[in-house]
Amino acid sequence: MTEQNYDASPGGGSRGRVLVASLVGTSVEFYDFYIYATAASIVFPQLFFPGAAPATQLLASYASLSVAFFARPLGAAVFGHFGDRLGRKSTLVASLLIMGLSTLAIAFLPTYAAAGWIAPALLCLLRFGQGFGLGGEWGGAALLAVEYAPEHARGRYGMVPQLGAPVGFIFSNGLFLLMGRWLAPAEFAAWGWRIPFALSIVLVGLGLWIRLSLAETPAFARALEEAPPPRVPLGEVLRDYPAETIAGTFAVVCTFALFYLATAFALGYGTTALHLPKQGFLGIQLVAILFMAASIALSGALSDRSSPRHVLMAGCVMAVAAGLMMKPLLGAGTLTGAFLWLAFALAAMGLVYGPLGAWLPGLFPARVRYTGASMAFNVGGILGGAAAPALAQALSTGHLLGGGLAPVGAYLALCGLVSFVALAALAKPHRY
Repeated sequence: MTEQNYDASPGGGSRGRVLVASLVGTSVEFYDFYIYATAASIVFPQLFFPGAAPATQLLASYASLSVAFFARPLGAAVFGHFGDRLGRKSTLVASLLIMGLSTLAIAFLPTYAAAGWIAPALLCLLRFGQGFGLGGEWGGAALLAVEYAPEHARGRYGMVPQLGAPVGFIFSNGLFLLMGRWLAPAEFAAWGWRIPFALSIVLVGLGLWIRLSLAETPAFARALEEAPPPRVPLGEVLRDYPAETIAGTFAVVCTFALFYLATAFALGYGTTALHLPKQGFLGIQLVAILFMAASIALSGALSDRSSPRHVLMAGCVMAVAAGLMMKPLLGAGTLTGAFLWLAFALAAMGLVYGPLGAWLPGLFPARVRYTGASMAFNVGGILGGAAAPALAQALSTGHLLGGGLAPVGAYLALCGLVSFVALAALAKPHRY
């Protein structure tokens, strides 16, 4: 089906209110997701996975990080099903609640010293809850933006929820950075790490307040007028749009691999193998993420001038270059070298992530758009992000291909190439 400009107002509000709702929601969701990634790099190895060498502890902690990626496609299927049948609004509220409550519960978990194996088991269970909620969040937020967008501005509208990634990261890492300055290491390990998880409830409340005031998107309302909702949206996606689903899935592999290598893996490797100061590394990551935010904003304008697909392909080329630059820059063992690599890698991340908000939903018609976009995005997350930190840790410690950063960089370059090929193979017009 073809949709043109959407002029309907969102439930007495404005397009600006819709964009704020999509940005706030994804910022909250990514804040929740990233505080786990940060804690998994600097504090969870000792608290939940003790009794082994530091590198092994870190590997186990990264394994718990990957649990959420396997929950995300399940969340995408469930929330996509109801989002395509009942509407975008209710599923966005539910995904935010599940994600937020799972994050809040982590703040009150016992550690391994207090509860033994039950502690990491509960941690993984709540990590699964985070992934389940986020599986429904991204697709719904992207649809909320692009289904209200004017035809000539879908790239700029679609990049707004993508800005939730750097905003959430800035809040999460900024909070960890401040607490590292305010608290002694023993205090931070004993109770300080719990504060970022507990504070998530405030952000969740803000997100719910904004989202509950919205109405359904014009595209969804129009789809219901033209035909009854699909009985099984996932079945329709797999039957009628297999090429779009497969290409969309592999197109996002680079996005996830690039981000988690430049954040979770780089933080863990930099502060252990390279012995860089933890506070200093958190600080340069916080500055480098601004390059990602600027690149996301730029990607929206570039997407409207050319196409989201072309911008994504350019980002994949940059990702390959980032892989080749990893060893000489990050491997130099200095904060300056690490910053230069992080800034370049995260700028590339903005180009392979920002246009996805407009490109992926456009591969599917409105009646199954929530399911199709969410499944492609989150299955791609498994392929690109689930194993990325753990695999990179194994590669860097010599378990595979001789060790060091060279094989990790080669892995990143390969992910960029895979996504480039997927994008090049699918040159179909969008179904807006």
